[in-house]
Amino acid sequence: MSAHRVVGRRARKVDGLKLVTGRTAFTDDIDLPGLLIGKILPSPHAHARIKRIDTRRAKALPGVHAVLTYQDVPRVPHTTAGQAWPEPSPYDTYLLDSKVRHVGDRVAAVAAETRAIAEEALRRIEVDYEVLPAVLDMEHAMDKGAAVIHDEPDSTGIDDAARNLAGEIHRELGSAEQGFRQADLIVEREYRTPRQQHAAIEPHIVICWLDADDRLVIRTSTQIPFHVRRQVAMILQIPVSRIRVIKPRIGGGFGGKQEMVIEDICAALALAARRPVKLEYTRHEEFFMARTRHPQVLRLKMGVKKDGTIVAHHMKVLAATGAYGGHCTTVQGNTGSKVLPLYRAPNLKFDCDVVYVNAPPAGAFRGYGCPQGFFAQESLVDEIAHQLGMDPIAFRLKNAIRQGDTDELSAQLGEGRKGLPRLIRSCGLPQCLERGAEAIGWNTRRNGGRRRPGRVLHGVGLACSMQGSGIAGVDFAGAFFKLNEDGSFNLQVGATDLGTGSDTVLAQIAAETLGVSLDKILIYSSDTDFTPFDVGAYASSTTIISGGAVKKAAEKTRDAVCCFAAKLLDANPEDLTCRDDRVFAPGGKSVTMGEVAMFAFYKEKTQVMEGSSHFNTDSPPPFCAQFAEVEVDTETGQVKVPHLVTAVDLGVAINPMQAEGQAEGAVAQGLGYTLAEEMVLDEAGRVVNANFCDYKIFTAEDMPKLTTILVETEEPLGPYGAKSIAEVPINGVGPAVANAIFDAAGIRLRRLPIRPDAVLAALRAPEAAR
Repeated sequence: MSAHRVVGRRARKVDGLKLVTGRTAFTDDIDLPGLLIGKILPSPHAHARIKRIDTRRAKALPGVHAVLTYQDVPRVPHTTAGQAWPEPSPYDTYLLDSKVRHVGDRVAAVAAETRAIAEEALRRIEVDYEVLPAVLDMEHAMDKGAAVIHDEPDSTGIDDAARNLAGEIHRELGSAEQGFRQADLIVEREYRTPRQQHAAIEPHIVICWLDADDRLVIRTSTQIPFHVRRQVAMILQIPVSRIRVIKPRIGGGFGGKQEMVIEDICAALALAARRPVKLEYTRHEEFFMARTRHPQVLRLKMGVKKDGTIVAHHMKVLAATGAYGGHCTTVQGNTGSKVLPLYRAPNLKFDCDVVYVNAPPAGAFRGYGCPQGFFAQESLVDEIAHQLGMDPIAFRLKNAIRQGDTDELSAQLGEGRKGLPRLIRSCGLPQCLERGAEAIGWNTRRNGGRRRPGRVLHGVGLACSMQGSGIAGVDFAGAFFKLNEDGSFNLQVGATDLGTGSDTVLAQIAAETLGVSLDKILIYSSDTDFTPFDVGAYASSTTIISGGAVKKAAEKTRDAVCCFAAKLLDANPEDLTCRDDRVFAPGGKSVTMGEVAMFAFYKEKTQVMEGSSHFNTDSPPPFCAQFAEVEVDTETGQVKVPHLVTAVDLGVAINPMQAEGQAEGAVAQGLGYTLAEEMVLDEAGRVVNANFCDYKIFTAEDMPKLTTILVETEEPLGPYGAKSIAEVPINGVGPAVANAIFDAAGIRLRRLPIRPDAVLAALRAPEAAR
């Protein structure tokens, strides 16, 4: 049982009642007089130059208030990636351009009285295109003679535009070549992972208007309000001080809203029309106009000694960033930096090329490059353990990183630049393996399928993974408190709750530190005019970084409260304690927080208010072990997952109920990635399954039995010992299922998603080819 009174408790979400009762909460829940509807004309071609564009018929349509093309807006190269400044991604994007680089790229934008009028205006825009050869296959993007996607002279930060190489990474610790010479067994394999769509319930939506002071107000569903303000200011060439970004509640993001996707064009329309404008992607548009997970081809080579000791590991990644390079090297950098260090190989090598193709842009997505990397690594590790005749758990425990180790690769692979070494101060991976194995019945259910006759084979498999908690030396956040007359506190944070429950977690940290009940914390997040800076909700940073700022600010506020309470209690401030909404002197005498507030306000004429900011120079990793039970139908190739166990070391769970929810949400998304989800493009670069009928995600009724085990450790860098949890449980689902399929049927599936046709083909292949 937790020694804390608020932290560690299963508190209900502070905004839960508002959300479930449908009260005003989200971006679209306002009604502005004179609101116009914005729409974007998408490119029908994967690669084309605009030879002529005529908007006169559109502008002449009654009810149309603005029509924009590349001829009407500033040409400012930028990245849409929501990253700290200076962004490590190339500046290869323009508000509107004379060239289009994927089906769905922006050609023009309109603002009109109604959606119907806006859509009619789009139909009236005449465009003559010079259709160019398209590059759709990432494995041929750098071929000699391939069409050059970014041939414009003013883009910057591209590694080799002439070869469609957006970025590349090459790092080595020790000598992989020498390591492989020491190995008794070397296994080399190739793995492939698909494009995945975020499929958030709430699509991208933004409403922009000019306030009474002619300032631009952007109300948007975003994970990065402060980055959006900075980027829009640069693109539209107006001062940051003239822009206010409001982040209401968010209906899911999963990384897809860690970009400035439509805020810039909506703002440009509002400025042109001098009227409020709402721009919202339809579900169909989300698939080809928003962002995706990077597809990758991963080639892994691992060398081990006979006793199972890993001596060398080389990972080569080829990834497609789509038409633009937002997050291109940082996502793929994580594929190396967060995956390879899980095992203590003395010789590590990581090579990566990220190429442009004429496809929808890829970007940030839950796991940020790790689901791809762990699918490959954990499949390979399982295969090696099998070849050595070792239990996969024993093999992993023998080689896994442990408390006290230093992850040196982290120093070489930071956020698009050199990073900082990572010291492992807490590690519960052994406990995760032990408790997860017990929950799945590891020792009794392995090899079950091949021993049991019948059409359906049964098996169990596992995978391990790790992640980070914020970006070391980059992420930081602020928090601000003020005391009210009834003893409640306003807490203002720039952090972004995108449905994760982070507002509740931050409020719990605040309440615990101030010694008050949770309902005495009134949290507001986030509004760039009124809340402190925060880099945003990404990189699993909110609890540890924003939570660290909240804890620091709460401690300063508590000290200030005690200074006033000391006068009422005739005691020294440092001798006082705060709990149960009161301040106690050593003898038991106490006053309420409200009495302190009234004294401060009306006798001392002082507002109790304090703020602080916080950052870490390290990124503590949460660890996870996941175990899948599968059933493989040998006649249909269908794979079912009846039971999936997730044991995760998250440090201290600030709110165990929400932590479990985060883990189970990640598992659901991971199952979709493993068995169903893939954006498929035709030969013209069009997404052919841009709807929820043809693009399958896991729904509640598809979910298996889930067992979620929170393994608590004490992370010294986290508030109350907390690390992160929202991302790491997505990483191991794919390899755990793939490894379970091998246990059941003796076949290795090295490509996601694992579809029935692939299973059948593998079952029917000669054993040597499996």
